[in-house]
Amino acid sequence: MSDAENPPNVTPDEQTDFEPVQVFDDETEMDLRPGADNCYKCTSCDTSCPVAEVNDDFPGPKFQGPEQWRLKRKDDADIDDSIMSCSNCMRCDNACPSSVPLSQMHNTARGEYVDEQMDKLSREYIRNRILSNYRTMAEIGSKVPRLTNFLMGNSLVQKINEKVLGITSEREFPEFAQQTFREWWAERGGAKVSSDEKKIAYFHGCYSNYNTPEVAKALVRVYEEFGYEIAVPRQRCSGTPMFANGMLDDAGRAAKTNVSEFNDLLEEGYDIVASCTSCSMSLRQEYPELFEYHGTEEVAANTYEAMEYLRIHEDLESELKDASVSEQSFAYHAPCHARNQGLDRQAVELFRELDGVTIEDVGDSCSGISGTYGWKEEKYETSMKIGEEMFDHMSHAEGNVGMTECPTCSMQMEHGTGYDIKHPLQLLEEALV
Repeated sequence: MSDAENPPNVTPDEQTDFEPVQVFDDETEMDLRPGADNCYKCTSCDTSCPVAEVNDDFPGPKFQGPEQWRLKRKDDADIDDSIMSCSNCMRCDNACPSSVPLSQMHNTARGEYVDEQMDKLSREYIRNRILSNYRTMAEIGSKVPRLTNFLMGNSLVQKINEKVLGITSEREFPEFAQQTFREWWAERGGAKVSSDEKKIAYFHGCYSNYNTPEVAKALVRVYEEFGYEIAVPRQRCSGTPMFANGMLDDAGRAAKTNVSEFNDLLEEGYDIVASCTSCSMSLRQEYPELFEYHGTEEVAANTYEAMEYLRIHEDLESELKDASVSEQSFAYHAPCHARNQGLDRQAVELFRELDGVTIEDVGDSCSGISGTYGWKEEKYETSMKIGEEMFDHMSHAEGNVGMTECPTCSMQMEHGTGYDIKHPLQLLEEALV
């Protein structure tokens, strides 16, 4: 028995007279997120942080999370501006052995910083607001895609964007498709399969709608091949870029629409499927952590990533054992937000048995772009330093085509290596449809 359990020279009867001491002046005024005091400063989160690894000035997730909330119990403690250097990769959530809700604390602190401390007329705020609301800009740009692509690809325009807004000119702006996914969906007349038992509501997100509709089309064709009825409801951005930039009011408005639309379909027997791992992460984790709209918990509990859902409900491995594709090799990167959902090796496990395919996992490093993070002039070099390990592993992999489920990871992979990038759904479509 330890001295703590039975102190020397103290009888058990005497121990009952002990009264706890209140350390803080007024416990009811403490401003700690649930779980903050579960942190015992092991620094596992800090060692897992890709930003802290390459930037010695960044204090790391432990400070941004529990330590910041401990400081907030003092009325004069502002949110430290380093919160805006967090990339929202959310790797710290998985690293913490005590399940401290680190990314929830970061999102909340970032929102408070933007609301109360950031100058709303500053270049940073205006730039971040534009990047956060990519869907709004894409809605406009996709109306005249050729003109938009020409303008955004012009080096002079890129230099002006960097000088005026702080959007890096080092990256090529993603091209808009000539026809959006939703336009294609309407043109084909919607769902081609009806089913009482197999029904999914597709959350396509912004990028698959405006920039890579081939990914969304692949999902439709694969799921219809398996006999699923597909609904494509009205939807807004998942909120991922808004969380990362502290625009919680914008994220709340988007989430309210998404929860309402998709919860209605849940009541009709649909499950929710997303082709982007960041979108599924938002609906699953960030919505219930930050919002309390009617149906939020139900939407979170019934949201799946597209490949994950098929692996649960169909025998994909058996289907692929009987399939074959032309010879091709892939360097696969698992997005951070896929890792947070336990999906980091699903593509490798699934396609390694597919005849004609060689696929290699290029390691567990972060790609570095983290959505809008790597598009900011002042964050560009940091994002490329973080991505160096992935670029190196890709260059040594047998494949010269990349594969990932995340659209912005795809941008970074292409930017750093020059490789073409595929979504796993596109290979699945080639093999089965």
